[in-house]
Amino acid sequence: MFLDPEWSHDLSERSVLPPDERLQEFTRQTGIRVEHVPAPETGLDQLGQARELLRKGSSSPDVYGIDVIWPGILSEDLIDLKPYFAAELSSEDSDLVASYAVKGKLVAVPYHTNVGVLFYRADLLQQYGYQAPPRDWDQLEKMAARIQQGQRAKGQKDFWGFVWPGADGENLTCNALEWQVSEGGGRIVEADDTISVNNPNAIRAWKRAAHWIGWISPPTVISYQEWDAKNVWNSGGAAFWRGWASDYFLSQEPNWLTIRDRIGITSVPGGAVRVGILGGFGLGVSRSSAHPVEAMELVRFLVRRETQLETVRSRSEPPKGLELYELPAILKAYSHFDIGKHQNGSGVVSRPSSITERKYEDVARAYIRAVHSVLTGKTRAPEAAAGLEKELVGITGFKTGPPSQIRGPRKKSAEQIR
Repeated sequence: MFLDPEWSHDLSERSVLPPDERLQEFTRQTGIRVEHVPAPETGLDQLGQARELLRKGSSSPDVYGIDVIWPGILSEDLIDLKPYFAAELSSEDSDLVASYAVKGKLVAVPYHTNVGVLFYRADLLQQYGYQAPPRDWDQLEKMAARIQQGQRAKGQKDFWGFVWPGADGENLTCNALEWQVSEGGGRIVEADDTISVNNPNAIRAWKRAAHWIGWISPPTVISYQEWDAKNVWNSGGAAFWRGWASDYFLSQEPNWLTIRDRIGITSVPGGAVRVGILGGFGLGVSRSSAHPVEAMELVRFLVRRETQLETVRSRSEPPKGLELYELPAILKAYSHFDIGKHQNGSGVVSRPSSITERKYEDVARAYIRAVHSVLTGKTRAPEAAAGLEKELVGITGFKTGPPSQIRGPRKKSAEQIR
C-alpha cells in the first residue's frame, strides 16, 4: 500500500509514464502488487492523515510520500533508511538528504525535489519593452502594474499583474518566508534555536505584500489556494505567478491552455538576496509495515526511475516556446537550457521544520495566522510580528534573537541557506 499525497491530487502528466503505469511496471519486474491510498488535497490535511495512520500502528500503508517539512513530526514512526540506501544517497546533494534526517536518522529518501519559482508571460514582457524578467520586488511591481494597466486598456478588464496563493495554508508560509528572507528578515526560527521573526525587515516584507492586494494582485488572492492562482494564470489572466518548479519541470505535457507557448520561468525576485523555498517529497517506510522488505524495493525502484528520468531531462532540449532565465541553482538538470544565464539564479531556503521538529505544525499555523492577518488588514504588521514572537516563544521554549545574515549568490552558484 502506497500513500503518496503528491500523486493523488496531481492532474498533470508528470513523466514519461503516469504514476499507476510506473507501479504496474514495478509489479511486472518484481511480482509485488502495489495499491494507491487516496489522500486529501491540502498539505496540513495530508499530514494529519499520515500522522493518524502511523501513530495507530496500522500495518498499511507501507510506503509514504513524506513532505520535506514532515520528518521531524513523523520520525518516530518511520524506519531509518540510511543503512539500506547508501548507493542511492551517494549521488544526492548532502543538504537535500539532511532535510529528511532527524538526529542522524534518515526518515525518507529524497524523491521529488521542488523549489519556488516565478512564472512570467514572456510575450507580454516583450510587448511592453522589458528585456528580462524582474530580479527584485521593485522591478516586479513596476512591470506588473504597467502590464496590468496596458492589458486592461485593451479590453482584458479582469487582468492582474501578479497572482499567488494567499489563503491561510502552508503555501502562505512558503511565500511569506521568501518575502522576508529576501529582505534580510530571517527564517522565523534560526539554526541556533532563536526566534527571529519580530524584526524591521520581516515587517517591511509583510507590509509590501499587503500593499499588492487590490493593486497588482486581486483582492481575492487572500483566499487563493495553489490551484486558484494557477487557474488564473492558465487562463491568461496574469502577467506573473509564483508557483513551483514542478508545475512545469515534472510535467511531460503541461496544460498551459491559451498561454502554453508564451511563458518563461525564473527565480523568485528578491531584495538583498533571491531565494526559493525548498519543497518536494521523499519516500519513507512505516515502522509498522507488514511488508517492509517489499516496501523498500518499491522505494528503490521509484528513486532509480526518477534518477533515470532526471538524466533524460538533463540531455533534452527545452520545450519550444519556453523561456528560461536565471533559474534557481538547485535545478541542475535544466542548467544547460540557458547557458550563460544561471550565475544570478536564486539560492534555496528551508522552512524551520528540522529545527522545531514535532512543534513545526504549531509554529507554521501561528506564522500563517499572523501573516494572513496582515494581508487581510486585521492586524498591523508590527503588532502581528510582536504577537507572533511571543506565541512562538511559548510554543518552542526558544529565546529571541536577531535574523541570520544572508549573503547573495557568488559567481556561478547560489548560496544554499539552511
